Amino acid sequence: MVWNWLKVLAFISLMNLTSLAEQPAAGSHQTPKSRNMQLVGHHDLQGRSAYQPVIQEQDGRWIAYIGHHNGRAMNPLTSVMETNGTSIVDVTDPTQPVYLHHLPGDGGAQMVQICQGSALPVDNRKMYLLRANGHQSHEVWEVTDPTAPMLVSTPLSGGSATHKNWWDCQTGIAYIVYDGRQLGWKTSRLLWVVDLSHPAHPQIIRQYGLVGQEPGGQATVVPPGAHEATLSPDGSRLYVAYGTGNHGVMQIVSVPKLLRCRPTCPTRPRPEDLLLAQVGRLDMPKFWGGHTAWPVIGIEVPEQARFVQASPRDFVVLVSESFANACQEDAHDMVFMVDITDETRPFPVANYQVPESAGHFCQRGGRFGAHSLNWSYNPAFYKKLIVVSYFNAGARAVDIRDPFHPVEVGFFIPTVTEKTTWRGGQQAIQTNNVEIDHRGYIYLADRANTGLHIVRLTGAAAEIVTPSNCSTGIRLGSHGCSG
Repeated sequence: MVWNWLKVLAFISLMNLTSLAEQPAAGSHQTPKSRNMQLVGHHDLQGRSAYQPVIQEQDGRWIAYIGHHNGRAMNPLTSVMETNGTSIVDVTDPTQPVYLHHLPGDGGAQMVQICQGSALPVDNRKMYLLRANGHQSHEVWEVTDPTAPMLVSTPLSGGSATHKNWWDCQTGIAYIVYDGRQLGWKTSRLLWVVDLSHPAHPQIIRQYGLVGQEPGGQATVVPPGAHEATLSPDGSRLYVAYGTGNHGVMQIVSVPKLLRCRPTCPTRPRPEDLLLAQVGRLDMPKFWGGHTAWPVIGIEVPEQARFVQASPRDFVVLVSESFANACQEDAHDMVFMVDITDETRPFPVANYQVPESAGHFCQRGGRFGAHSLNWSYNPAFYKKLIVVSYFNAGARAVDIRDPFHPVEVGFFIPTVTEKTTWRGGQQAIQTNNVEIDHRGYIYLADRANTGLHIVRLTGAAAEIVTPSNCSTGIRLGSHGCSG
């Protein structure tokens, strides 16, 4: 795909687009609220609890693939009750999303990633979907025809815990969080490195974790399991977040050193084998965890330009996930700006949080706090603006051009509907994960069954997002300049 800046310019200039109105649920105290973010379209996703959205341009259409938490719902396309899996939605016209297919999972299928065959080393004209399948396995499906997915392979199975994955379409290597206990590792969330360059013939390269998690390790306290690994724009580093919501660790890993052992990587690595690839590590206090560690490399900091070698600087946006309803946790989970200019000594220098008093969010039901942020290295947004999911505070647009002083410039909180549910029967928006497509539309997936919301930036937030050159060393694939 070649980046079409005319589309981006048109998107930014549509300031007079009429917003679609949503009606609040009967008796609900919540109404839609927004600033510099405007609703464009919505789909209820058959009332399924939604997790990760990924948007892909595919044969002239834009297709959203959305992973779901466990549950069951009626599929109107088949008139069958189906276990939650993967929703496939045509969002070419974001004002009128069209549901194409539901691919059931074995107890949910939270995580989805996409690679074009033409970007992979296999070099064909197919489209591939990598997903977590319940707690049992990770699967690869061919979705060249998004209405008729076909199973290609099951790279990982035999365990009983799955979570997020990152697929580097340029090399074909996937970094997958999966159960390590069946191999003697001391964590159910271990990082598996798998070669999916030829999706029909997956090859496991190695398993990787923190010292103390290895088989036969003597640590009295086992470090927390991995939540996700994020690849740097140039593919040279992995940023691994551990702990999710407490006892967090953020680890910087050298990809060349991680892969150097192939094809004979140790199945029972020693601590020194694990430390070989570790470049830096940040240990967080017990009340914050590592959900997402997303790199922003080479930010020019005008305020520091006159200092010798003070700009540009490298950062990781580190997110701690809120876990408890009604603020019943020992800290407000938030977003941290971690300076990694010296990779060996990561250091937090700023944070972003939504003030509870701004919306009395602790009283709204459900979780209030950070969860995740966009994964796309969209060059119009990169180094300028991030979008953070904040559960009952919706999606928040944050200006990071001065990474020492991140500033919120917009937000969108969806409306509670008749399908909105949450634990204990509460009705509360729970914006779970967010993503940005290469047209600039922002997608909000709701954990509490309220569906997929598509929004766009307006006003001062839209002015930050201006076209930039795509030749920035960003890799091709699901998260790159062209997808």
